[in-house]
Amino acid sequence: MWNRVNPKKSLGQNFLRDTNITRKIINSLELDSKDVVLEIGPGEGALTNYLVEKAERIIAVEVDKRCIELLTEKFGSKIKIIDKDILKVSIEEIYKEEKIKIRVVGNIPYYITSAILFHIFDSSKYVKNFTAMMQKEVAKRLVAKPKTKDYGILSVMAQYFSSPKILFDVSRSCFYPMPNVTSSVVRLELEKSNVIRAIDENIFRTIVRGTFNTRRKTLRNGLKNINAPAEAVEIASDYLEMRPEELTPNDFVKLANLFTKNGIILNARKY
Repeated sequence: MWNRVNPKKSLGQNFLRDTNITRKIINSLELDSKDVVLEIGPGEGALTNYLVEKAERIIAVEVDKRCIELLTEKFGSKIKIIDKDILKVSIEEIYKEEKIKIRVVGNIPYYITSAILFHIFDSSKYVKNFTAMMQKEVAKRLVAKPKTKDYGILSVMAQYFSSPKILFDVSRSCFYPMPNVTSSVVRLELEKSNVIRAIDENIFRTIVRGTFNTRRKTLRNGLKNINAPAEAVEIASDYLEMRPEELTPNDFVKLANLFTKNGIILNARKY
């Protein structure tokens, strides 16, 4: 395996060194020869080495110039490298160029995991699925059920935009440098969700964000937090004495749709 780049803590780099785990991730993808794969943070190319053999096209997003040089040397024209922060990459534009839904994969920097997930959610119309290595604690939040300590904003959003599943855990010893936490490989199927659709997603997001900011208080207090008008409180009467952690993703959508259908205007924000 390669060991030519000294990992930078500032970039959240922990390079995967276990080839058995690498193969396990690749096998879990079940790639088709026509697939277009967007790889986030390929680093030294542990996953890329296998991806180029499986998919039609690999687009690698990398900000470390040392890794870009190494990837270019190794793969040449076999991959397209985007030298940019993934949060600034338009997945919609990639979709328009490739004319196929994108499969996203990556051993992502743990310190921006939530930001990357929300970026994927924003691009859900253009992504088939997202398979990522992340901190186990975050993975548990994605699949958490109501009335549990892990259930929160990320749980509701992940389950609204996708069908999330933890595939397997990965030991700290599989990385260099060794992180302080256990990791999990997670698959989010963006084309599948068991949650009903919101008429106005901004209203839905505003309610979720605003009420969970006061998660220990009832929804009555949460609605005050987002300056909901009096008529909104009246419409939400069935939920007022519940805490946000007791509401299912479907409950949040039903509430948002009630507001939309009754012309309730909130100070909407995305997240």
